[in-house]
Amino acid sequence: MGLAGQHALVTGGGRGIGRAVAAALKREGARVSIIGRDAKVLQEAVEAGDADAFMSCDIRDEAATAAAAAALAQIQPFDIVIANAGAVETGPFTRSDAERFRRMNEINLIGTVNAFHAVLPGMLERRNGRLIAIASTAGHRGYAYVSAYAAAKHAVIGLVRSLALETARAGVTVNAICPGYTDTDMVAGSINAITTKTGLTDEQALAQLVKDNPQGRLIAPQEVAAAVLYLCGPASQSITGQSILINGGEF
Repeated sequence: MGLAGQHALVTGGGRGIGRAVAAALKREGARVSIIGRDAKVLQEAVEAGDADAFMSCDIRDEAATAAAAAALAQIQPFDIVIANAGAVETGPFTRSDAERFRRMNEINLIGTVNAFHAVLPGMLERRNGRLIAIASTAGHRGYAYVSAYAAAKHAVIGLVRSLALETARAGVTVNAICPGYTDTDMVAGSINAITTKTGLTDEQALAQLVKDNPQGRLIAPQEVAAAVLYLCGPASQSITGQSILINGGEF
């Protein structure tokens, strides 16, 4: 129970990586609050014992995110925040208009900014905290047909590196975790898009996604959660401004 007595907030905590992270934090003794847009999914996570409390809000809405975080923090201030909520849209650049880039920026970057803004003042006052963004390998290199998503995830890593410098002497660490293709609903959606557009089978589409991973497999959400736990523990106090790749040795 290495995180006993701490309060963690996980955005997008109702499914996929966010759900796995929330469950892992709770198993380590933390009180876990989750937020997201789908109240039913969030409630199911709480009822299953993977989190303690939830509030539904759109992470892209700064005021709504701040209000949700404030309400959940009434019982106890947040010590840990995992900015996990995100989305991907695929398509060639020539058919990715400015609105697509805005959508990807709003959910992936601004959602992270809003989550961090909502909790950082209290962390700075208490001189203790962990801010972790779930980014992507697409924040380190380009991938064809996801230029808007890759641009947004590059921005998330830039945010992490800059904010880490601002908080380095304040007892707050700021890091990113960058998984490759992970076994989540988001990747299932990508597989569906590939099969719809190309006529490939699900197995063939999956093979396309993992072909650059030397291990030849999808990342498990629990592997990402394990990295989160390490960054939340006392042994990681000097790790800040980093972007940890979980990609099977892809690069």
